[in-house]
Amino acid sequence: MMKPLEAGHQSAPPDGPACVFCFFSLPSSGYLYSLKGCVERLSVYQYPERVLAAALTDQLLHVITRSALQCFTVRCAAVAARMDDPYIDTTVKACPPCSLEACALRMQLFIGLRSVCVDGRRVVLLSTANMEAPEESGRTPQRRSLEFREHNVLTGIFQAVGIDPTTTPALGSLLSRPLLSRKWASPPPRGSSAAGHGWNLYVIDTVPPLTLYRELVEYSRRYVATTPQAQSLRHLLSEAHLLLRAAALQQQNREGGAAEGTAGGRELDDAFRQNCAQLGDSFSRACQKDCHLALPYYRMSGLSVEEVVSRNRPLPSSPRSHGPGFLFYLKHHLLEETAPRLSQEAADEVVAIFSQSEPSQLVGVCVGPAMANMSPARTLQALRRAEATAGVSVARTIAMATMMLLLDELPQFTQLMERHAEMLLLYGFMEEPRLLLHGGGGGGGQHGHARPTALARQLVNSQPGLLVAAMVALHASGGVQLQQADHVFKALGCERCLQVDFWEAILMASSQEDVVQELLFRVASVYIDRLTDARPDPPRGRGPLKSADDLINSCCHYGALYPWLTVLNPARTSNAQHQEAPHKLQSLLCGPSLSVGAVSPLLDGLPEETSWGFSLHLLRATRRGQYDSCIEKLLDRCPQAIVAYGNHHFQDEDKVLWWTKLLPELCNRTRAAADNGILLAALKETVVVVAMEMSPAEFLELIPDDGAASYFLPHLLTCCQRHLLT
Repeated sequence: MMKPLEAGHQSAPPDGPACVFCFFSLPSSGYLYSLKGCVERLSVYQYPERVLAAALTDQLLHVITRSALQCFTVRCAAVAARMDDPYIDTTVKACPPCSLEACALRMQLFIGLRSVCVDGRRVVLLSTANMEAPEESGRTPQRRSLEFREHNVLTGIFQAVGIDPTTTPALGSLLSRPLLSRKWASPPPRGSSAAGHGWNLYVIDTVPPLTLYRELVEYSRRYVATTPQAQSLRHLLSEAHLLLRAAALQQQNREGGAAEGTAGGRELDDAFRQNCAQLGDSFSRACQKDCHLALPYYRMSGLSVEEVVSRNRPLPSSPRSHGPGFLFYLKHHLLEETAPRLSQEAADEVVAIFSQSEPSQLVGVCVGPAMANMSPARTLQALRRAEATAGVSVARTIAMATMMLLLDELPQFTQLMERHAEMLLLYGFMEEPRLLLHGGGGGGGQHGHARPTALARQLVNSQPGLLVAAMVALHASGGVQLQQADHVFKALGCERCLQVDFWEAILMASSQEDVVQELLFRVASVYIDRLTDARPDPPRGRGPLKSADDLINSCCHYGALYPWLTVLNPARTSNAQHQEAPHKLQSLLCGPSLSVGAVSPLLDGLPEETSWGFSLHLLRATRRGQYDSCIEKLLDRCPQAIVAYGNHHFQDEDKVLWWTKLLPELCNRTRAAADNGILLAALKETVVVVAMEMSPAEFLELIPDDGAASYFLPHLLTCCQRHLLT
């Protein structure tokens, strides 16, 4: 016999159902397959006796023998749940596997069962009072008359119980086939009573899922009281879970996906949460293989941490401490940044639990935002006990220093922070980033706001370099994103000082091109703002962590200053802000990475009257290849720098600018200037370069007609001698 079954949801694609199942049964065993995607066998049913017929529903398998109706569980709900939500087997959700061993739930005794079919929540059974008489195929007119009357009787019964046989193929086939044996159609033997023979029709309402669920729960309690085996108890609870899932799926399909707001939907939801809590309790004490399932089941139950802790307190007479599943749940739940804060009593109890059961996890537990109300003194004692047994750990030392800070014991805080070198402290922060900030992470928290801890606020004043280095290490390891770090520095009130130091340090360490270009624009903007005093920095009693020389020597994005810049700006001002910012900006413009086009609109705001503004405008024009205008501006403002400018930039194909642009300009300006000592010196050095690059004939062509021969003759002689030697 074969029975196909489809199970889907309202969200199923229009091209077909979400799930398709196929069931076929042999007299001694039955097999349920899932046909969606790939063929997979879900369950094997081993019947305790020979089966005559079977009918499958979304929730139960009904089979009949000669004397009983038996019900078995099915796995359609587990498959449908996984089809609907592929992420169901995660740390947030869970569902019992499809491979659970089939479970026999009920058995009801009948006499002479012949056929079974299902219509909704009703099971229709057909039985005969005499199964011993052989059947014959002949049909007399008297037999056809009896069959006709029997057909009318069955139709009347169906109408009385509210069943439309035309909508149920099994009932239709039941009415269309011959129902009476030949013995019914023949005259009864002498001495026999016709009243002792006949067909019986039973219409049975199946047990509602909630009732069946409560029976399973009650049976599991009695079972545990007599045979406390966790695996068998878990099997019963898993069966109840799948029953509730199947009922919820059916109700959603029947009510258009809005079952949650109805009374039945709320009742199912309450039962589902209760079942998840029971499964969480079961897995919380499970072995290491299955203990992780306590986390998703407890989450689906909606229980608070305090309620879960209360359910898992060991009995005074129990030799065991807390189960591994409970510890797994507690640890991972407290890792969540969105977990609500525990009360002081609950937080102290959590510290005590991990201090006794898993002291190695104590640091990760106590630094979470959910533990903000814990007692620092008790936590410090627990950390010291863990250190006494497990040895010194950098992360544990930092956690102990944090507790000292919360207790306002600054000398002990400093002493603990000086235990380890700064590099080891960085490894401690990388091991446990929540010592510095909450809400970081490169995954789900990427767009969230990170918040500094009390330790981070203390490091701003005591060890700002360590704070910046730790933030750089966390950024490199993916523990904090750039926008999150910006929010941290803003919350610390040092977005214009330590934040810039952080950007400069990231430029030294990062190899991501998009991050580099973003930070180059940011630091250039800050340097320009400092020069124009558009956004003055808040006072801080120190200079930047890295000077311009430090960045030039250690960061490839900062280039060495061009020699002619030292001629333009021979001395630095006494203001530290105006001392470092222009040199760092000059170094960026001398480097290979900064895009001039990106910062050009910002440079327009710098006045050219100042030496810094003039040098920066010249750098921008030089980077754009505008050498002609640069030569004219240098001759106007600082002719003593022109030779150094030419020596640096007029190389290779640009050397022709020496004699096509620079030499004529110098000759004209020297002739016209009253005090031309600087111009003459520049002209002399220019002529030396030109004489070394050109032939005597070409050099003669360049000498101006009204020039002094005595001035050019020594250079002409040098040019001729060089030409003869070559």
